[in-house]
Amino acid sequence: MTKIPAKPKGAAVKPRTRIQRAKREAILEAGLDVFSQEGFRGATLDRIAKAAGLSKPNLLYYYPSKDAIHEALLRGLLDTWLAPLGAMDPDGDPLTEILSYVQGKLALSRDYPRESRLFANEILRGAPNMKPMLQTHLRQMVEDHAAIIRGWIDAGRIAPVDPVHLIFSIWALTQHYADFEVQVRAVMGEDHDPFPGAAAHLDTLFRRMLSPA
Repeated sequence: MTKIPAKPKGAAVKPRTRIQRAKREAILEAGLDVFSQEGFRGATLDRIAKAAGLSKPNLLYYYPSKDAIHEALLRGLLDTWLAPLGAMDPDGDPLTEILSYVQGKLALSRDYPRESRLFANEILRGAPNMKPMLQTHLRQMVEDHAAIIRGWIDAGRIAPVDPVHLIFSIWALTQHYADFEVQVRAVMGEDHDPFPGAAAHLDTLFRRMLSPA
């Protein structure tokens, strides 16, 4: 593996040039393609370098290992992935807020399918790069929003459900369209857009489940 010389202590960090930024972006874009298709174990630095249009030594100048590229992608993904849950307004209409979350998660599956598969592959590996964050930041975020949902239930504003399992169900039913895209399109047809129908179906499903009697 090519080693990058360590910078002397106290040395000023030079700002990246436009070319350096472009190459980093190209590497991450190529890494996203390769990791989402092949998984972590199947991905190689050679394939990522080829997809980025760079030599392997050039790639290693910017990212010293496959793990470094993978971790950079996961860090960049997390804020985007959690944004729809964070946007839930405790003071809003409960049904509107939950249905907006459902549609926001479905939109992420539509617009960021590679990122969804990258996240799913990380979880299937036992989340070696994300487990501490899942056990802290994500767990706290789910607990906070489950408490909001529980408050709406106690006030009789939505039907009784288990708030944590409700969030799990939303994840499963929306991310399916990205993580199992090949299966969805095999059943529905390659030229069929599944998302308008999915949006209508999930709205009906959760609206019926959560509307107070």
